[in-house]
Amino acid sequence: MPKAVKRCKWAEGVSLDYIKYHDEEWGVPVHADRLQFEFLILEGAQAGLSWSTILNKRAGYRKAFADFDPEKVARFTKKRVEKLLSDPSIVRNRLKVASTVTNAKAFLAVQKEFGSFSDYIWGFVDGAAIQNRFKKDSDIPATSPESDALSKDLKKRGFKFVGSTIVYAHMQATGLVNDHVISCFRYKPCKLLAK
Repeated sequence: MPKAVKRCKWAEGVSLDYIKYHDEEWGVPVHADRLQFEFLILEGAQAGLSWSTILNKRAGYRKAFADFDPEKVARFTKKRVEKLLSDPSIVRNRLKVASTVTNAKAFLAVQKEFGSFSDYIWGFVDGAAIQNRFKKDSDIPATSPESDALSKDLKKRGFKFVGSTIVYAHMQATGLVNDHVISCFRYKPCKLLAK
């Protein structure tokens, strides 16, 4: 009989899409600005909701927000935002939808200042993913000193929905921190990708 794959407990028993997300994306270091922008928007949309809700709406978000092109999203008008509020394929929260446009503008300003958003955000972990060694999901924190600092700086730059908990989730998703538990089959591959 084949040996069962060990995963982080949070990824078990939700859905195949959730497992696929855990197995293929979560914790993989992201250096592409567009994907950083996508995760920033999706993590903000998740506030107060489950990640499975957001994953189920990811395709809708891609369509509604110009495949997460920050230059296009930054040009969305109030009329376009109003239209999005009637789109059932996304979370129809006025503040969250409006923040996407605000965040796109702030994202472009960061790109202009630092050359790329990736260079900016990776600077908060000195350019290398933080390798935690947690044994169980309950050991994993909701924030860190790095997420506190990044959240504070993002807010200063005009970003919305970037509290420290949201930012820490973003850091986990985009591999700035490796929070797979050490028994998870993805822990070592993500650690190797971070080098």
